[in-house]
Amino acid sequence: MRAFPITVSAVAAALLLAACDSGGGSGSDTDTGSKNTDSTACRIGEVGLQVGPANAAPAAGDTGDVPVTLTNRGARCTLDGFPGVTLAAGGTSARVAEDKTGRPQKLTLAKGDTASFTLTYVRGKEGDGKSLAANSLKITLPGAGEGQSFKWSYGPVRGKKDAGDPDASVTAFQQAGD
Repeated sequence: MRAFPITVSAVAAALLLAACDSGGGSGSDTDTGSKNTDSTACRIGEVGLQVGPANAAPAAGDTGDVPVTLTNRGARCTLDGFPGVTLAAGGTSARVAEDKTGRPQKLTLAKGDTASFTLTYVRGKEGDGKSLAANSLKITLPGAGEGQSFKWSYGPVRGKKDAGDPDASVTAFQQAGD
């Protein structure tokens, strides 16, 4: 007889605990929100991007630098990581590698604050199968999915192995201005 009341008590306790947890919509929303650092990430639509002026590579084998400046036009936001940069030529695109010599730092930008990064590339030979005849550059920000495309007018980019592996790198964001 004693087994029955203990079993009923255990089941009742389990149901009470489950009932307390099932209405946890606000608790789980709070947890997700506190772990989602992307909510403060800078967004392409809320920043101004300026590509160049570049120190373009004049001939095949030369190195060129393309600075990119970002100005926050919206509410306070953060840049946490490297920018995403993709070079494209027609239907072919290639992601530019991160410069491993620098470490990204988390930057908080108030409205009007600026940050910058540099794309360094090696110019390829015109018509070479190992070079990417890039004509556009797409930039994405860390924590934000959307990107913005710009015209690439600095010549073909040499590939390390082939056109899909550009001999190029992008630095981490740096605070610019005062």
